[in-house]
Amino acid sequence: MKHFFSSYRGALITLLLLVLMPFIVGLIDGASPATVFVNGSGQSKFIQGLAIEIFILAIYAISFDLIFGITGMLSFGHSLFYGVGAYMTGIAIKSFGLPLLPTFGLVFIAAVVQAVLFALVLPRVKGITFALVTLGLGSVFHILVMSSEFGPYTGADVGLQGVIVPAFISPANERLRFYFVMLAVMVLVYLVYQRFVTSPTGRVCVAIRENEGRARMLGYNTFYFKFAALLLSSVTAAMAGFFHTLYQPIVSPNVAGMGFTVTALLIVLIGGVGTLNGAFVGALVYRLLDYGLRRYIGESASFINGAIYVLFVLFIPYGIVGTWRLKSLQIKQGWDRLLGMFSR
Repeated sequence: MKHFFSSYRGALITLLLLVLMPFIVGLIDGASPATVFVNGSGQSKFIQGLAIEIFILAIYAISFDLIFGITGMLSFGHSLFYGVGAYMTGIAIKSFGLPLLPTFGLVFIAAVVQAVLFALVLPRVKGITFALVTLGLGSVFHILVMSSEFGPYTGADVGLQGVIVPAFISPANERLRFYFVMLAVMVLVYLVYQRFVTSPTGRVCVAIRENEGRARMLGYNTFYFKFAALLLSSVTAAMAGFFHTLYQPIVSPNVAGMGFTVTALLIVLIGGVGTLNGAFVGALVYRLLDYGLRRYIGESASFINGAIYVLFVLFIPYGIVGTWRLKSLQIKQGWDRLLGMFSR
């Protein structure tokens, strides 16, 4: 138990702070914990909303990190996974009046189907060719949701609007409850991914990233391992899309475009490719930076955002978490050498 707390001390402290954050912000704002509980603190409610967006982005980004950072498959169509989850949730609730549980079931089935669709090209293409094929699949979906033929369901270019979320989890009336649901989902996703990466299957995925030919020579059928990563990634991204629609009852076509795949790539690059928890750090930096620049700078925010991301890649190539781990290792090695000199 002592080893567990020492190993995960930082993560446990962060989790505790996230649990207490709505109440701390409420107290700073002059609201009592009871007021926060009944959704009455304005500043706390705003911070909760911003945190929920970060949680959803983090879940989406970690799904991209699994196939790109861990398994080494670059996909330019990753927004398809997220978009299918978001649009299917909105259509199921608005057009067919389905409850949440059947809706989530449909999203899960759709996620499996699209993972199978991506897997069909795995034996035939890899590298940049796989990236281009996934870009084509994602572009087809983006065109479909934008088309007037599906407009009654998708809202075409204006997006899917007017999704009525059940009252018991509505972010408008039960934001604190939604906040804790998203926090729990984010933690659960991270634990599942951590377990996957440290499992024998995950180790083979890392071997595929490093040298797929060598993994084949060792007797591994790399297709099954890449499909396992794709399947988990697809389900996770679709789930993020599901919660996106519940939180923002409007689904913009932008979430199905290539730009949203680039968003996942940027978040992973900021946090650290292949680190998993870098997805959460990257989502935090990305969303806060975007919010701050748009609020205080306005129209020039996109240009400055782009410049900052370029600087990130140039000067922090391993990302925030990757650089932290590297520097921590170097410091530890330095201390070990120093202590070794005095112990002789």
